[in-house]
Amino acid sequence: MIRRLAPLLLLSVAACSFAPKYVRPELPVPASWPTGDAYLRQTEASLPAVTYRDIFRDARLQRLIEQALANNRDLRVAAANIEVARAAYRIQRAELFPEVTTGGTVTQREIGAGAAGGAFSVGGTTYQANIGVTGFELDLFGRIRSLNAAALNRFFGQEAAARAVRLTLVGDVAGAWLTYAADRSLLAVAEQTAESARASFRLTEQRRAGGVSPRSDVRQAEQVLATAEAAIAQQRTALAQDINALQLLVGAPVDPALLATTIEEASATLAEMPAGTDSRVLLRRPDVVQAEYELRAANAEIGAARAALFPTINLSLVFSLANTALSELFSRDSLTETGTAGITYPIFRAGAGRAGVAQTQAQRDALLAQYEATIQVAFREVADALARRGTVTAELAAQRRFLVAARDSFALANLRYRGGIDTYLTSLDAQRQLYAAQRSVVETELVRATNLVTLYRTLGGDSQLDARASGPVPAAQQSVQQ
Repeated sequence: MIRRLAPLLLLSVAACSFAPKYVRPELPVPASWPTGDAYLRQTEASLPAVTYRDIFRDARLQRLIEQALANNRDLRVAAANIEVARAAYRIQRAELFPEVTTGGTVTQREIGAGAAGGAFSVGGTTYQANIGVTGFELDLFGRIRSLNAAALNRFFGQEAAARAVRLTLVGDVAGAWLTYAADRSLLAVAEQTAESARASFRLTEQRRAGGVSPRSDVRQAEQVLATAEAAIAQQRTALAQDINALQLLVGAPVDPALLATTIEEASATLAEMPAGTDSRVLLRRPDVVQAEYELRAANAEIGAARAALFPTINLSLVFSLANTALSELFSRDSLTETGTAGITYPIFRAGAGRAGVAQTQAQRDALLAQYEATIQVAFREVADALARRGTVTAELAAQRRFLVAARDSFALANLRYRGGIDTYLTSLDAQRQLYAAQRSVVETELVRATNLVTLYRTLGGDSQLDARASGPVPAAQQSVQQ
């Protein structure tokens, strides 16, 4: 019996596939990044392999990132989703193999029933054991293999989604760390301004008491002092909220020793990340990788829908052992082989089969558009970050020059006011300009630092996140199939 059914089994192994051959779509973006006054010139041919340690070099920030990677709940959800996808693939893959079942029965026959209440005489006992394969579909047209390929690609896509979560988490921790440092700097500015305002208020009080200054000067000095004190309260609130944000990302209390004290100190620890001239580096971004795996899965499902239009062949093979004596149950004379091969073919389904093919093709087209849109969005994000990178250094330099001039202007205006040459209004305007200039320098320094974080995240450049950027890795597939 096995010899007769063996050709069918071999034919199933060598089954064909109706899935279209997958060809990676052309990039729907220019081959290189934009160039011009707003963009930095880049000479690298491709983005080198880096890790977050290469970009975020401060040991304190690295420690926070390590804690986040160990404790963050979003990462745990992503890891669980990977296991769900892995199990779904293994369940689908199991359909490629026959399901072997076994069972046994004991039958006792009674004969010679007497009158009501009379005795029975036992006619005999039969022992039976069965082992076999029932309802195994021979995958002659690749339907099951196509579904298996779709499940495998979705598993890889889920892994890419987890890498995207990890990449975003690293960027968010770095951004929150830098924001805290900037708020510390802004608090220092507000405290310095308040201290200066208190000195000005005392001076105007003395001058008013001596009949030199009007009461309006005192009120204006009070306004500056109140504004600075309100800013101090606001910055303390912001610092507390920054700590809360970091604790949520890290998933644990944050050690104050791991926090930066100024934005200048923090931004100096970040390294430049070369963007490269070839936009194909976008193909390794986790969200782009995930979109491509979804496209591959949809392509495989077209093959399953096409195969469903063809006949289905099911195989059953059962070995039965039956004997009236338990000791003789496993003898050769007790063995019975039963093998059947059935074929089914849908004659009329009102077009449902072809509609299924059309549906999978439309889904593939939708995912193709989504894949291309993902690349276009990624290109825009990188181009925007490069444009900001090309101008923020010049902006920061101009802000610093403005700060030097504002500080000198305030010192001169204060001296002229003390000397009775200018009104307090001139000194007040100079002090307000100095305060605004100090805040602008801090805010621009934060923009410059977070721009490096944005480039790291939008380029998807962490080498620990993109092991399968160019397609499924056989080793990974083998680990799933174990």
